[in-house]
Amino acid sequence: MSDPRDNVQQEFLAEAQELVEALSRDLLLLDEAHRREERTDPALINEIFRSVHTLKGIAGMFGYKHVGAVAHALEDLLDDLRLGRTMLGQELLDALFDSVERFQKLLVLDDPQSPLEDAGVQAYIAALRSIGIAPSAEVGDPLDKYSIDAAVLSVLTEYEEHRLRACIREGLQLYRLRAAFDLTAIDDSIESLRADARDEAEIITYLPSMEGGNDDTIELVVLLASRLSERDLKTLFEARYGVVERIAERTHLQTLPPQLTSIPAAPPSMHAPTGEDASQASARSVANSVRVDIRKLDHLMNVVGELALVRSAVTRIVDRFQVESPYRQSMMDLDRIGRTFERQLSELRTGILDVRMVPLGQVFNKLARIVRQAAREHDKQVRLVVTGADTEVDKLIVEELTDPLMHLVRNAIDHGIEPASHRQVADKPNEGTLALNAYHKGSSVVIEVEDDGSGMNPHKLRDAAIARGLLSPDVSDELSRQEMLNLVFLPGLSTSAEVTDMSGRGVGMDVVKTNILRMGGMISIASERDIGTKITITLPITLAIIRALIVIVAGRTFALPITAVREAIPYMPSQVRTIQGREVISLRGETLAICDLARLFGFRGAKNQGGRFVVVGAMGNRELGFVVDELHGQQDVFIKSLGKSLSSVSGFAGATDLGDQQVALVLDAPALFAEYFDGAERVRALESRP
Repeated sequence: MSDPRDNVQQEFLAEAQELVEALSRDLLLLDEAHRREERTDPALINEIFRSVHTLKGIAGMFGYKHVGAVAHALEDLLDDLRLGRTMLGQELLDALFDSVERFQKLLVLDDPQSPLEDAGVQAYIAALRSIGIAPSAEVGDPLDKYSIDAAVLSVLTEYEEHRLRACIREGLQLYRLRAAFDLTAIDDSIESLRADARDEAEIITYLPSMEGGNDDTIELVVLLASRLSERDLKTLFEARYGVVERIAERTHLQTLPPQLTSIPAAPPSMHAPTGEDASQASARSVANSVRVDIRKLDHLMNVVGELALVRSAVTRIVDRFQVESPYRQSMMDLDRIGRTFERQLSELRTGILDVRMVPLGQVFNKLARIVRQAAREHDKQVRLVVTGADTEVDKLIVEELTDPLMHLVRNAIDHGIEPASHRQVADKPNEGTLALNAYHKGSSVVIEVEDDGSGMNPHKLRDAAIARGLLSPDVSDELSRQEMLNLVFLPGLSTSAEVTDMSGRGVGMDVVKTNILRMGGMISIASERDIGTKITITLPITLAIIRALIVIVAGRTFALPITAVREAIPYMPSQVRTIQGREVISLRGETLAICDLARLFGFRGAKNQGGRFVVVGAMGNRELGFVVDELHGQQDVFIKSLGKSLSSVSGFAGATDLGDQQVALVLDAPALFAEYFDGAERVRALESRP
């Protein structure tokens, strides 16, 4: 039985991570607006403030001293920012982005109160506090322009009063919206008003009206600031909410009667409910969302896999007994029940898979911070364009994707996108573009990392491989342009003359490829000089359960993921030719390389050559024919790990139980492709060394 304290801590860490990720997303929006010299959205700064404030609160509750201390100092700084005491600048933005990295580091500490972190945390807090208060160059009070009644100002919060001054200072016109809201739907109505006003007007506050409404409605005066004309605001609001009035300069807002001056500025629905109602509201607010440990989902998927085996066993028994007439009717009934069970099992499996799915935006948001940081380190202008962030994949794949994509993004900025001065010479805009694109393709997901930089020089890659002893000069003359580009994935290959924090150490791209292959994926590269580079990753949507083609090789049973299978054709030995040491056949006028799995695995005892099959596999833009002895149809299989002792064995993704105590190894198609194509080239290169 798990310790409840551990479960509570995991809940805290999950919520804290969500807050940090939300903080990161909002900071990227803030940075983008600042970089484009656009008006800073006060609602965005408020959202950032709330994330930090909430993180401070829960960190204190769970004993994460360092997280709480950093959040507290950050909250003070953000409060100065939202109240106009500190101006948004590059120094402040850098400090805010640094906080995201610091929070992530502090949240994974084994000891959340580790004294080893004291010095670093205190130094960071001191740096935050050194970001000074902006001196005010303003003469006079902007509020004097409107002579707003003291009774109105008395119910404004400090922040609302600051925003009122800021809007007047920016030249926005003040308006009042007299609106009546239905008490039964006031939350939805106010949220709708906020949404409609978001891009056109800023809501300063909600003031109680003198009329006050009736038993069914509440009337409020909404104080607005906008650059729009009174006519445009009337068009925007009056049909849905109420009357819009322009507040003339040097006139008074409606003075509140004494008995209303103590009424809160916001309607009751905008504050937290109290008492029994508060308890019920809180329960309802979390009823639609729960956090689930991924290990629990793995266990459920294991159970589904076992149930699928039970279903297969029942089917075989039914088939065996249906030939015996005394049991025929009973077997037919059992078969009907079995088909119903199979449908329900399929729905259960689909439901569990859906729960495991998360959007790739979780990874892309982290990469956006890395793009900003790397661009600043290299003094380059880089614009990140993201499409397909809502494309969903298995949670485990998302976690494993972070490091490979981080390498690709850093390489694109370090090696690909040129400095502004070089881009000007090449007649390119100063700002380079780095694009992240994701989309579903059948039962796979495709992720593209593309830049508009200088592109790769295939001959330079070839020369670097020769210089490092990774390639023989004799073999290099036979390489195609694509094969030269693929050399970038060789371990130890680097064309960088300078070692930096990001490149030049001869590691990176080979690690990327290894990690992608480990997830059952493929990676390909396309590049043109002075145009750019695109790296394409193809991955299965989930690693939990797959549809597989069952094949027999030298009396052994294997499962080949159906996502890697295009078709199967009879194997004709008479049609086999040898080109550059590889066996090939002709398929519809195209040359197809083939790989005899029995020979590859060192098996003996294959059946006669005439009765075998070629399973045509496809990964990315490559095709390869796997020669097998028999085909035994398709089956849903649950992949189980081979364990740590066999994890280094290439060519196999795991094992699966096919029922009747029959175990089959699941072939790792991407690894087999890499072993065949890249391995053959490496062997030729090594064999030809002097």
